[in-house]
Amino acid sequence: MLTSDEAQRIRGIVPKAAGRAGERVKELRSLASKELGRGPWSVTSQRPVGYDVDAHDYFSDAPYYWPDPNNPSGPYIRHDGRRNPDRFVANHNDLGAMGICVLTMGLGTWFLGDERCAQHGADVLNAWFIDPKTRMNPHLEHGQAIHGINDGRGTGLIDTVSLIRCVQGILLMEKAGRMDLGVSAALRQWFTQFLDWMTTSAKGKAEGKSGNNHATWWTAQVATYATLTHNRDALDEAWDRYKTYLVPQEITEKGNCPREDARTNSLSYSVFNADAFATLCRIAQSSGVDLWNYAAPNGISYQKVVRYLEPYVLDPGKWKGEQISKFSNDSCLFLGLAGAGLHDQGLLDAYRGLPRADSPWVAFVDLILNA
Repeated sequence: MLTSDEAQRIRGIVPKAAGRAGERVKELRSLASKELGRGPWSVTSQRPVGYDVDAHDYFSDAPYYWPDPNNPSGPYIRHDGRRNPDRFVANHNDLGAMGICVLTMGLGTWFLGDERCAQHGADVLNAWFIDPKTRMNPHLEHGQAIHGINDGRGTGLIDTVSLIRCVQGILLMEKAGRMDLGVSAALRQWFTQFLDWMTTSAKGKAEGKSGNNHATWWTAQVATYATLTHNRDALDEAWDRYKTYLVPQEITEKGNCPREDARTNSLSYSVFNADAFATLCRIAQSSGVDLWNYAAPNGISYQKVVRYLEPYVLDPGKWKGEQISKFSNDSCLFLGLAGAGLHDQGLLDAYRGLPRADSPWVAFVDLILNA
């Protein structure tokens, strides 16, 4: 999230941006042009077979569950790190595409002053969140279902991490004065209901206590949606959860996170979790709360995670844990966000030395670091 001052400074940089920032502005223009031709999307467009769920309910199959060769008609079994290519992913893919599009339209509206972006962003948001014929119901009862076992789990909330990007796009369009007041109100109502489901339903509460990257991203989502809906109590809950649960439960004195180390793609999940921590710290920073420098009474802090993972992100070949899939460091953001939050030039230099993905989220973070 951006403060008003940061948003203004970045907007002032854009017309005369040079070097790395200039490349990111060019990239944003290209990405915005591309996204103007995509969408809108809706959960109602494609539906799963064999599940009795409402046409407006988001649905996804758990990625790591496969048919049991010894019991083909029975419940699926888990193979961590191996994604089942036959699972239902249409809603998940569309949700991710929608989030990227709305973020890009927000960036195009505020930083590039492109009126087309504001209109297309409104159309995409209307289809996913507002139009009674196409909107998604504001809950995730049917995320990451397991064939033969359940029709959804709290674990499915990891699918909605992309809504963090969506919310940033919404806020930028609003800041530019290019969001209809009725649309803004309807979006806040949707996210108010979704946040309530996350924090009060059995599945939502279970995800918040999952004790690994799911709990970190749950907290980052709570902070994001609470920021949009001006829910002070939920924000305070997010900051408190960081201090009393996430830091002491997930991180060791060495700086590693054992629940991530235990995965078959342990470096990927360790970095994914580190990005979640950084996102949460960044949201807190934009609200005037310093989580970057927080340390638990026993001295454990997120800074230990950053220092622990830095050499492996810079040289993934040094990682000794299990990593059955190829690890790519071109979308790793925590070094840059932590470098800015901690005013650490070494971390910023390390981040800037990484290859960068062609992504609006990566381009956005690069612009933040130039603010």
